[in-house]
Amino acid sequence: MKKVVVGLSGGVDSSVTAYLLKQQGYDVIGLFMKNWHDDSVTISEECPWLEDSNDALIVAERLGIPFQTVDLSVEYKERIVDYMFNEYEQGRTPNPDVLCNREIKFDVFLKIALQLGADYVATGHYCRKGIVHNADGSETYQLLAGADPNKDQSYFLCQLSQEQLAKTLFPIGELTKPEVREIAADNNLITADKKDSQGLCFIGKVHLPEFLQQKLKPKKGVIVEVPDTAQQFQVQTPNFQDEQEALAFRAEKPVYHVEDGKVVGEHQGAHYFTIGQRKGLNVGGTKEPLFVIDTDVDQNVIYTGQGKAHPGLYRSTLFVKEEEVHWVRRDMALATDETMEVMARIRYRQPLQPATLYKIDNGLYVDFKDKQAAITEGQFVAWYINDELIGSGVIS
Repeated sequence: MKKVVVGLSGGVDSSVTAYLLKQQGYDVIGLFMKNWHDDSVTISEECPWLEDSNDALIVAERLGIPFQTVDLSVEYKERIVDYMFNEYEQGRTPNPDVLCNREIKFDVFLKIALQLGADYVATGHYCRKGIVHNADGSETYQLLAGADPNKDQSYFLCQLSQEQLAKTLFPIGELTKPEVREIAADNNLITADKKDSQGLCFIGKVHLPEFLQQKLKPKKGVIVEVPDTAQQFQVQTPNFQDEQEALAFRAEKPVYHVEDGKVVGEHQGAHYFTIGQRKGLNVGGTKEPLFVIDTDVDQNVIYTGQGKAHPGLYRSTLFVKEEEVHWVRRDMALATDETMEVMARIRYRQPLQPATLYKIDNGLYVDFKDKQAAITEGQFVAWYINDELIGSGVIS
């Protein structure tokens, strides 16, 4: 009998994951990850992990499977929280959920499961795993979008490797959320009607500005409104002879200066803000809402523009450095000067957008057919062919 360790989070998705695997004849163990108890940094006023671990225990008892809690808070602080602080300090916007999957659930947690003699780990992600049987007898694993288009979570797993996928099962990937809740209710699982977690991966809700202020000290600076007629937006695209030069031009972010606009307010630290952000600026009197179009953490200035259509919010091309390019499908990786037509997204839930990948020596350009709003440094771009996620990278 194959042994599977399920990451029981205390939510309905992982509860049904454990139930389905037991029904399929696996030897199932439930493991709850405790990822936070650092007294020097308060994540949330609430303490959701206590309630969540209790719900996970009740589900395990209901299913008749062994259950234990593992404390991964040291690894979580080092690999996720410290990384978050460092990224925000540099004016980048990290995606802790993608990192948590790569570094915690499918690395630290996976290693613990293998030490327990498990053949696989399983999570309650809405995605699917495919297997390509190669001519030489080997197997290549596919990361496929979940069957429920409203819940597809493949984006969050965009950094997984072949080695990690080989040891992973996604039992609810073929189901929709209502079907998962129905299975939980039919089997009297306590989590059947429990709300989805909106918080940081396995920790709970985080009020980001308060969280960041604990390590990144407030620092008063100015908010500048840049008009949509500013010089940066009037530049005519040169006629490039070389495609690589054209891509570099399109990927270049406009450089703003205080004199490009007018000072309209003050803020408490440019490192608390991210491109595309609207809330928290506390500037009134404008015809349309202000959106952050850039932050300068060195000069501690926030640049904003009026309205969702402001040209400072849009770019068609982004760049991923060579060391940040990740291929889930290594057999499909591009060589220098090769291109590939894909569908791509720069954030979770964004509808997939047509794009072309251009591989150069020191990285990869992702050139979208249409301009994209709020391309943000530190976030992940993921690219697909049909419903298969084949690669990803950190936006530079």
